[in-house]
This record gives sequence, structure tokens and C-alpha cells, in this order.
Amino acid sequence: MILSPEGLPRLRGLERELEQVEEESAEMHREIDALRGRVERLRDDPTAVERIARDNLGLVRQTEVVFQFPASR
Repeated sequence: MILSPEGLPRLRGLERELEQVEEESAEMHREIDALRGRVERLRDDPTAVERIARDNLGLVRQTEVVFQFPASR
């Protein structure tokens, strides 16, 4: 099959495709590892949970006073 007119070009194409799939797989593994690390921090680190509550949800502690100023123009 390699000696057929389509054999070697098809083999090269499949090798390139395999390389791309392996790169995508490696990227996905890195992303999964990063997400697992974030999950562990959220599970074990109360300051990480507090930071997300403050930044994303706008929450404050009961003992804190919030001052809001109009945006400068």
C-alpha cells in the first residue's frame, strides 16, 4: 500500500494528524491538571473560597463597611 500513488502522501498526512491529536491531548491534560488544582484549593483553602466570593459574587463580611463612590469621568 505504501508503494501505491496515494500510499506515502496518505501516510504523511496521517502522521501529521496524529501529531496534532497528540498535541491537543497534551493540552487537555494540562487543562485538566490545572482544574484539579483549582478544585483542591477550593476544597482545602478557605481564603481561596473567600476570594472568589468577594471577586465574583461581590460578598463582604458582616463586620465590614462598604463605601461606594461614583465613577470618575
